[in-house]
Amino acid sequence: MTRKKILGSHVKRLLSGVSDHGKKHLTEVEIDLVQTGSLLEEAVDKLTRSFMAIHQAVGERQDGINLLLAGGIPSDEEIARMKGMAGEIGLHVNSAITSMQFQDMTSQLIDRTLKRVTGLRAFLGTLGAHGEDIVAEAGSEEVVELLGKVSMALAIQSLELRSVLRKAVNQKHLESGDIELF
Repeated sequence: MTRKKILGSHVKRLLSGVSDHGKKHLTEVEIDLVQTGSLLEEAVDKLTRSFMAIHQAVGERQDGINLLLAGGIPSDEEIARMKGMAGEIGLHVNSAITSMQFQDMTSQLIDRTLKRVTGLRAFLGTLGAHGEDIVAEAGSEEVVELLGKVSMALAIQSLELRSVLRKAVNQKHLESGDIELF
């Protein structure tokens, strides 16, 4: 193989590796952001439903409360409904608390996304730092050697970044799995 072909082969492999690495991490960033958006949307919808249900439960008992405040005597049926109000509101409050679990999941997703972006920045920084070592007068053997070192450094960084990024956030919806709040 001629020196030009060897050099071209090394440059091609380096650029291809940088492109593949960047695409993989940006795809994962995109997936994490989409999942975060879905979790936030679902949580807000669920919180809204829970608070509206609490409002409705209180509103439905307001006539009985007003009757009591006016010194009236509510019917046995109204008394039973008022006694059940605390349990009904408790269910809606529990539903709202469950909806707030999204904070933990979204925090994990955002943390992982930031690690990906930081890792990609470091990866590109390594490429830039090694690129500064190439001088215009360098012979092809020197360039091939430097490109080999750059490729090796980038491969190591890529493996290290993958090992740091775990796929622990498995929940797609708020109802799946158990999360301890307290």
